[in-house]
Amino acid sequence: MNPIAIYRKRLIPEECILLKDDIILEANEDYILTKWNTIKPKKDLHHGYSCCYLKKGIKVSKFYREDNSLIYWYCDVVDYAWNEDNSILTTTDLLIDVLIYPNGQLKVLDLDELADAQDLGLISGELLKNSLRRADTLLQDIYAGKFDNYTKPFEGL
Repeated sequence: MNPIAIYRKRLIPEECILLKDDIILEANEDYILTKWNTIKPKKDLHHGYSCCYLKKGIKVSKFYREDNSLIYWYCDVVDYAWNEDNSILTTTDLLIDVLIYPNGQLKVLDLDELADAQDLGLISGELLKNSLRRADTLLQDIYAGKFDNYTKPFEGL
């Protein structure tokens, strides 16, 4: 699989954008590794790398400041849709995010947005359950000291 286009779809706020400037560094049946600069400039966030784990429903990103210092690891719980005819991968953000700071601090974000999405009919019950289960698997791996399994593709970047 070698996608020529990657789209990022969000439920809240609702949007679907082509990540036209992302550079695919590696793609295989397990993951797609990309390099990118921020779409919308932010105070600290300048650029980063993302690894879409296609079988796990997790996207792990490494966020950097302009001086190349690490801000944090940003983990999105996602769903993937592959359109083989058009070589398009659509990544749908399932709202739960896990941040891991360089000092080891961990934050889980946007559980309220997941509930809001369910209330508003933006997410099916099946996707809601998938989001919770994927987040649980990711957190269990982090707590068990296995987060390095998610960071291996980033080595040497």
